[in-house]
Amino acid sequence: MEAIRVENLTKRYPETLAVDDLSFSLARGRILGLLGGNGAGKTTTISMLLGLLVPTSGRITVLGHDMATHRFAALARMNFSSPYISLPARLTVRENLEVYGHLYNVPKLKARIGQLAEQFKLTALLNRAAGELSAGQKTRVALAKSFLNQPELLLLDEPTASLDPDTGDYVRTALEDYRRETNAAILLASHNMAEVERLCDEVVMMKQGRMADRGTPAELIARYGREDMEDVFLHIARSEAL
Repeated sequence: MEAIRVENLTKRYPETLAVDDLSFSLARGRILGLLGGNGAGKTTTISMLLGLLVPTSGRITVLGHDMATHRFAALARMNFSSPYISLPARLTVRENLEVYGHLYNVPKLKARIGQLAEQFKLTALLNRAAGELSAGQKTRVALAKSFLNQPELLLLDEPTASLDPDTGDYVRTALEDYRRETNAAILLASHNMAEVERLCDEVVMMKQGRMADRGTPAELIARYGREDMEDVFLHIARSEAL
């Protein structure tokens, strides 16, 4: 079964065509990079995958569930992380994880929080208010939150933003291990092209709401005659035509 199938997805606002006839799929056990410059349509696409935005047209199927009619069945089996969405600032890290754990009906929640706190080096921060954390600490808390329910599908927006190189490498290794151990699928939006080359089995390049290209990192590097994905990204972003 595919983790995600997107068919002719379109989101139109009165003044903007944010996503334009986008189609792609993501198999279980694979990592797909969703790339593009600011305004390319990545965040709008992820918001529709989460059921936060209703598409103007097209269809989204997540873990076998049509998101237009059965999104809650899918949402229980997936999770999301973004350093740009703030957790309640007055709650402690532990309280934030407890709230989300109850929402996902996580069994043995106290033990699960302890396990994730150790994994993401949060044990010393559990009793700190979320609003007092540094940017990197907030990123690690958001990642721990996304692992709470042991999701079959992870949607990750800039999962290593604000992390130092050592912690970023640790998180990327954790993602690789989780995918290998659980056969989970991961959709990754990132501006870190070295991260994309390391993690992603395939990449969807977006521009102006449309798919500009698709392929493995190696295929795209070869197709455009570039040295790495950074050069591919810049070439597509700066090109006039799709």
